[in-house]
Amino acid sequence: MRQIVLDTETTGLDPRQGHRIIEIAALEVVDRRPTGRHVHFYFNPEREIDPAATEVHGMTWEDLKDRPRFRDVVGELCEFLRGAEWVIHNAPFDVAFLDAELGLCELPPCAKLHARVIDTLALAREQFPGKRNSLDALCERFGVDNAERTLHGALLDTRLLADVYLAMTRGQESLTIDIAPHADTRAAVADVRAARPRGPLPVLAPDAGELAAHFAYLEALDRESKGRCLWLAAVPPAAAAA
Repeated sequence: MRQIVLDTETTGLDPRQGHRIIEIAALEVVDRRPTGRHVHFYFNPEREIDPAATEVHGMTWEDLKDRPRFRDVVGELCEFLRGAEWVIHNAPFDVAFLDAELGLCELPPCAKLHARVIDTLALAREQFPGKRNSLDALCERFGVDNAERTLHGALLDTRLLADVYLAMTRGQESLTIDIAPHADTRAAVADVRAARPRGPLPVLAPDAGELAAHFAYLEALDRESKGRCLWLAAVPPAAAAA
């Protein structure tokens, strides 16, 4: 599965008022592993930047006048983004700006580029209702180091968001169960069963140390799954007390 973690910085809050994208970064994740591939562009927005926006990202129009315009690199950008799931924090904001920029280039909207959009802000609000769910708050919650984030910047924010998203969605995905084994696997299992001695199988009871280690593992799994580890209730009291 190919995903793109994406972030933009802009001249203001509303593309309907003529505000433009001044920075975009997109980072590739394949099968839940960052590949190291990314794109990162600064743009000349062809207009002034609101002072309130400059306070957020630190950039002015003077800083960007020599940069390419969005239309100058839109082909490269679209090629990188096409066909992937997009992971964005507060996705409606970024998608609205991208749609506006694509429209100025007389190109189809984002819906024609992405497979779907995952909004990590909506995901966080579902997981942590009533709590702060800004990117900084999520970094703190999941132990992601955001010490360098003194100002908003698209490239750094995509890297932080990738770490946050993977932590938010990890759950119990590491517990893989093969429902339909490959034919080679089935043959190997059959060979083992054929060679197994007949008669009752020995039953080895775990010692106190093994029970304690098992309980500690289930406790960690229970924390990861937000209290939904049903196996924890089946642990013998002796292991829980160890």
